[in-house]
Amino acid sequence: MPRPVRFDTSLLLDAAVSLAATVGPLGVTMSAVAKETGAPSGSVYHRFPNRTALLAEVWLRTVERFQEGYRTALTTDNDPRRAGRAAARHIVAWCRAHPDEATLLLYGAGQFGRADWSEEHAARATEGNRRTLGTVTALAEALGATGPQAAERVTLALVDLPLSLVRRHFQAHEPLPPHAEDLAEECAAALLG
Repeated sequence: MPRPVRFDTSLLLDAAVSLAATVGPLGVTMSAVAKETGAPSGSVYHRFPNRTALLAEVWLRTVERFQEGYRTALTTDNDPRRAGRAAARHIVAWCRAHPDEATLLLYGAGQFGRADWSEEHAARATEGNRRTLGTVTALAEALGATGPQAAERVTLALVDLPLSLVRRHFQAHEPLPPHAEDLAEECAAALLG
């Protein structure tokens, strides 16, 4: 009978998220994750062959979790305006519920070594982004948003404004105000018409 795994991949990635949120991507090293979890460094290397793979996995797991919920918010309601408002609201609500993960995502994939990722990791990132952008594009089309200015308005409403609200508070190390979701939704409603 095999021994139970003491330091599973999720535990190691959770530690990497915590490190990224507190000290930034540069602080996410194999030894730092091992120290954070109390795992032998061999356990970390057993799951991630190198730091680049660790950084890729921590980024991808986090962004994939966010994207899944975001795409759901964009597609649950048949009314595109309500769906757009829900998506804007989701960004803020998800960040409130997952502050460490949100802090990690605010750095961007480039800070997590995106240029050096394996083909498999790069393909996962590209596919997730393609699916999410495709969902935003479908909502824009349902709204009748044609042309570059209309598409930019939809992106502003569904991505840029909610993220800027989160970023401002997170960078100041302040909690999100209780009305943040409402503001994101109101801005989206105003821009989507």
